[in-house]
Amino acid sequence: MEKTGVKEFLKRKNVNITVQTYLIDALGAMAFGLFASLLIGTIFATLGDKTGVALFGTIAGYAKSATGAALGVSIAYALKAPQLVLFSAATVGIAGNELGGPVGALVATVVAAELGKIVSKETRVDIIVTPGVTIISGVLIAQFVGPGVAAFMAAFGNLVKTATEMQPFFMGILVSGLIGIALSSAAICIMLALDGLAGGAATAGCCAQMIGFAVLSFRENGWGGLLAQGLGTSMLQMGNIVKNPKIWIAPTLASLVTGPVATVIFQMKNIETASGMGTCGLVGPIGVYTAMGGGARMWIGILLVCFLLPAVLTLVFGEFLRKAGWIREGDLKLDL
Repeated sequence: MEKTGVKEFLKRKNVNITVQTYLIDALGAMAFGLFASLLIGTIFATLGDKTGVALFGTIAGYAKSATGAALGVSIAYALKAPQLVLFSAATVGIAGNELGGPVGALVATVVAAELGKIVSKETRVDIIVTPGVTIISGVLIAQFVGPGVAAFMAAFGNLVKTATEMQPFFMGILVSGLIGIALSSAAICIMLALDGLAGGAATAGCCAQMIGFAVLSFRENGWGGLLAQGLGTSMLQMGNIVKNPKIWIAPTLASLVTGPVATVIFQMKNIETASGMGTCGLVGPIGVYTAMGGGARMWIGILLVCFLLPAVLTLVFGEFLRKAGWIREGDLKLDL
């Protein structure tokens, strides 16, 4: 009876303790928070450096400084937090990001938002209690777990980067494939500080998914689908992937080819804030330019790894899958 009462209370408070809520919904929203602050700031910083326009540098500074707050608000929004909890999450995000990086912000905000939701509108002094509980719990969690989380993510990221430097072919395949199919690749790359050659492999994997799905589904979705996925996100296909996971095979196989091409042939590098973005807003190629600084080899690498090879390889693999009956008419249709 007591367990039933707790379940009903949590349901009334919209607290859903599930993997979907915390590792998919929250992580996915976190990627948007990063894009609206750190990533767009990086783009403006690059524009400022290359054009000499001081305003771009000023904008970049403000955008990057808002990263923690953007993370907190985006995560709390994904958890459907009420207003006072949502606004208080900005402070929690700042503390979490300062002490533990993006993962610290994720952990602190999830705990704080859920506790804030539980106490929300339960007292006559809600305007004090709700933000108070949210901020205090979030900052305490950030202080408690932040440094350890940051150290672990840094160590793991360094391991991946070192392994990629030592074994660019095999790690190029592994990093490109895994980051490409990750639901929140941008957030993961920033969490792991995945730059250098490993960042280049991650870029190859993400581009393969975005450009791959864009061209593979062109017959169903036309130019609108091409732009939405090629310059937007391949996550638009997640609903179709759940219905028929086989549609994921072609772009994933393409990523296993483009990964080592990026690391071995072109020695493509990227910065951590852009390596998981692929062709979304052209952030991935812009990051490669930021990391490598230009040159014919870089431009040819961007053209082939980010655009041409993913398109051609996915179409070829996709044609075999269509003939085998693994991809059927309408399997890739989007409601745009």
